[in-house]
Amino acid sequence: MKIRSVLIANRGEIAVRIIRACREVGVRAIAVHSEADAGALWTRLADEAVDIGPSPARESYLDIDRLIAAARGSGADAVHPGYGLLSESPEFAEAVGKAGLRFIGPSPRVIATMGDKVEARKAAVAAGLPVLPGSDGTVEGFDDAIIHARRIGWPIAVKASFGGGGRGMRVAHGEEDLKAALEQATREASAAFGRGEIYLERYLVRPRHIEVQVLGDGHGALIHLGDRDCSLQRRHQKLIEEAPAPALSDGLRSRILDAAVTLSKNVGYEGAGTVEFLADVAKDAFYFLEMNTRLQVEHGVTELVTGIDLVNAQIRVAGGEALGIAQTDVVTNGCAIQARISAEDPWEDFRPTPGRIDDLRLPGGPWLRLDFGVESGDGIPSFYDSMFGKVQAWGRTRDEARVRLARALDDLVVAGPCTTAPYLRDLLEQPDFAAAVHDTGSVEREWLPRPADRPAPVAATASSPGAAPAASISERIVSAPWGGQLVDVAVYGVRTSRDAVTSSGSQVERRSAAGGAGGPAILAPMDSAVAHTPVEVGERVEKGAPVLVLEAMKMEVVLAAPHDGVLEALNVRVGDAVKSGAIVAVVRAYTTPGE
Repeated sequence: MKIRSVLIANRGEIAVRIIRACREVGVRAIAVHSEADAGALWTRLADEAVDIGPSPARESYLDIDRLIAAARGSGADAVHPGYGLLSESPEFAEAVGKAGLRFIGPSPRVIATMGDKVEARKAAVAAGLPVLPGSDGTVEGFDDAIIHARRIGWPIAVKASFGGGGRGMRVAHGEEDLKAALEQATREASAAFGRGEIYLERYLVRPRHIEVQVLGDGHGALIHLGDRDCSLQRRHQKLIEEAPAPALSDGLRSRILDAAVTLSKNVGYEGAGTVEFLADVAKDAFYFLEMNTRLQVEHGVTELVTGIDLVNAQIRVAGGEALGIAQTDVVTNGCAIQARISAEDPWEDFRPTPGRIDDLRLPGGPWLRLDFGVESGDGIPSFYDSMFGKVQAWGRTRDEARVRLARALDDLVVAGPCTTAPYLRDLLEQPDFAAAVHDTGSVEREWLPRPADRPAPVAATASSPGAAPAASISERIVSAPWGGQLVDVAVYGVRTSRDAVTSSGSQVERRSAAGGAGGPAILAPMDSAVAHTPVEVGERVEKGAPVLVLEAMKMEVVLAAPHDGVLEALNVRVGDAVKSGAIVAVVRAYTTPGE
């Protein structure tokens, strides 16, 4: 069945990417959006846009019934899930099929098998791939986990059985870490993927993260499109990716590529997918990590070095066409490197920074690829992932691509929210990265941002499309205490590093009328939702102890006690939405008699 119209069950830059691919192959593109995304870039580019409900992802982008209704109502004959959200949900793929539509991806059976990390390990073992020691299945609570952990050996990776992107993963270096790691991983996995099952695996120290892009059709053809390196990570979430993977021996690379193809053939894979590995380069060894049954965020670097359009291929294969590409047709030309641009403040422990983009000026040049889901004047909501764009550079050599990407990040201008771009530009200049001797722990071990390196804030220009007037370059709504209650106040101006925001570890304090920096009030540092309340009112807490856990842009932010004291007030409950600046808790300092 030839596909004539595609509903894109996603948002942001990947929705824009799929719309552009649909245009190239002559397919009608139908976008969806939540209330928070009304009027967003992808809705303006699509042939049609459908409102699918409230801003929280669970009530819109993760609501299968709403998406199926949107597909039927718009006359779509296929659904592209993009990545993240429901892209690896077998229930969604099955619902699409039952509605008489084509799912642009593998079968529900394959998604279920490879999306369950425990079952994927079993499939890898059956295909003869090496795996790290781990639990035989999911673990049920601390007592069960400790038995497995003692057998596996420390350190232990506590991992979500469902989902990906580094969400729901923590590392425990001993028994004292394990309980907290289990709780955090379970909570994060439940919030991100709707399922909180956890399994354990030996944590490999200083590995490289290598992945292989595979592509298969429904006629028995399956090939690889080479490998990528995704070792620059923070909290197991990728920051910079490149193709091909540097500094691998020919033998190790060949074995990794062969293993990816063997596993994919064994499970009957169709469409675009990625098999991920951890490599111990010094020992010339590698281990199966997981398989992502979807398009990857970093698929663009593979497209740049192979010249093969993966989204085009996905649409054709889903329509029943043969792949039309043999393994011998795949030739790697040069190198490509990608930087993920996210609305986060690296100098405040990567705190999410949702808000309006007052000015966006993209770099130019013949060897760059720019994938963005926003334009000047657009907003970045707090409900979804913080990544809003990607900058990619191609070069004849890795060093040429690296230098080009660094220059492109110098030219990128984002006024409004703080972004990761300046920090990523610094990472590209690290000598160990330039020499390709880095590993997955390099960032957190050696290259975490220093407050002294914070760049000057960027102001919008009045001539920029979508820019606010000079007298109100940006607008921010905050909650301020007034007359015994919180009042929403609009604040105008350019936010700078002197905005009385300080950070100490995971604790964020703001000067306010409620007590000043170091005072009893704890304020929400961003628009967010309450994920966890580990302390009850009346309990004693020590300085730096967690008082509240917020979730924004699929990340957890821990608010800590500003001093030793007693939790006097907790103004929110789990699930509540809070605005930036809202007083969420009060910790009264200890006092001694006579004070």
